[in-house]
Amino acid sequence: MRSFIWSSSLLFCFANGFVLGAAEPSRPQLLSTPVASRSTVDARLAATRNRSEHRPALQLVDWISPVAFPWSEDGLELGKPGGEEDEPKINYGPPANEPRKTLFQWSYGTTFSGGPPVDDDLQTDRPDFVEASTTVGKGVLQIESGYTYIRNDDPDDNSITHSAGEVLFRYGVLEDWLELRVGVFPFSQKQNFPSPSVTNSGLDDLYLGVKLGLTPQEGIWPEMALVPQMTVPSGHDSVTAGKTLAGVNWLYGWDVTDFIAIGASTQFNSAVDGGTSQRYTEWAQAVTINYNLAEKVGGYTEYFGFYPSGATTERAQHYMDAGLTYRLTPDMQFDIRAGIGLNEAAADYFIGTGYSIRIK
Repeated sequence: MRSFIWSSSLLFCFANGFVLGAAEPSRPQLLSTPVASRSTVDARLAATRNRSEHRPALQLVDWISPVAFPWSEDGLELGKPGGEEDEPKINYGPPANEPRKTLFQWSYGTTFSGGPPVDDDLQTDRPDFVEASTTVGKGVLQIESGYTYIRNDDPDDNSITHSAGEVLFRYGVLEDWLELRVGVFPFSQKQNFPSPSVTNSGLDDLYLGVKLGLTPQEGIWPEMALVPQMTVPSGHDSVTAGKTLAGVNWLYGWDVTDFIAIGASTQFNSAVDGGTSQRYTEWAQAVTINYNLAEKVGGYTEYFGFYPSGATTERAQHYMDAGLTYRLTPDMQFDIRAGIGLNEAAADYFIGTGYSIRIK
C-alpha cells in the first residue's frame, strides 16, 4: 500500500509540471512582443490611481474631515469624488486678510460672521441694564453718556439722586474682539433722612473694564461677550466703597426675528455692606426684550435684580423698566427710559435720558 501511495504522488507531480510548462509562453513569443514605452507605463500607473475607477481606503477622509489635501504627484484631492475636477476647494477659517471678529466660534464653519457692527448702526450699552454683547471694533471710539433721576421715599432712605454725565468710554484695541472701558459717573444726592437734609455731590468710584467678544450667534447658540471689571476707590466720601471691588459680567443674546431680540446678563461683583463695611458678593441678573419698531426707532422692556450673598444688612432689589432709542445717524443715538422698583428695598422709581456717539 505504501509503494502505491508514493507512485501515485510522483505521477501527480509529473502531470502538474507538464500542464504548467505547456501553459507557459515560450521565450521567442515573449521576445517578439513589443516593449511598452516609458510614457505608456507611466500612463497605466496613473490610470490605476484614477479615483473614478478605484476608491482607496483613504476615502474615509471624506466624512472624517472636510479638509481637502492635494496629491503631490498628480494633483488629485482626498475627499473629492472622481470626475469633479472643477469643484472648488473647501476653505475653513476667516477669509484671507480679514481679522478675527470674535475670539471663538460655535462651530468650525466658514461664515465667521458676527462681531462689531462697524459698518452697521451702532449698538450701545445703554439705556437698558443689559449691555451689548458685541464690542465696538478695533480703532473705534464710542462715548455713551446720560442723566438719571432716582427717587426713593422709604422711611429709612428718603432721598433724591441726580446722576448727570454717566460717561462711558469704549475703545477697541489690538483686535476687533477686544475693548477697553472707562466709566466716570458724576452725581448729586439730597438725603432727607435722617434730618436735617444733606446734599452731597462729586464723582462715584472710577469704573474700569475690558470687554471680550466671545462668539457670534449661530442658530440657538447665543452671541456672547465677557466683561472683567472693577471699581477703584476714587469717589466722593459719601459714596465711595473705600476698596477696590472686582467682578465679571457675562453677556449673551439672540436675534429671534427682524422685530425681536433677547438679551441677558449675569454678573458677580464684590460689594461693601453699608451697615458693617464688610465685603460680600452681589449677583445681578437681567433679561431684556428689544423691539425694532421702525427704521431708526427701537424699544425695550426689561427686568433686572440684585441679589446679595454674605451681606448682613443689604437686601435683594428687583426692578422693571422700559425705554426707547432713536438713531439720528448710524453713529448717533438718543435714548429715554423709565423704571420702577418691585420691592421695598429697591428705589421707588427712576427716569433718564442719554446720548451716544461713535467715532471711527
